[in-house]
Amino acid sequence: MKLSDIMGFANLAIYAEVAMVLFLLVFVAIAVRLWLPGSQQDLQEAARLPLDDDPTPAATPRGSTHGR
Repeated sequence: MKLSDIMGFANLAIYAEVAMVLFLLVFVAIAVRLWLPGSQQDLQEAARLPLDDDPTPAATPRGSTHGR
């Protein structure tokens, strides 16, 4: 019996189909997130981060002791 016969009987094709659907869903979610009207300001701020000489630190949640 060949390896291809054994793999064919294992019915593993469903995993490739599930992975493709998950990839498509994540891709669409990211595309929608990027094209939402409110995300333009966030994208512009993120684009300027490497060029800022003195970047402002991100806001820390209340009760966080990080940075103190």
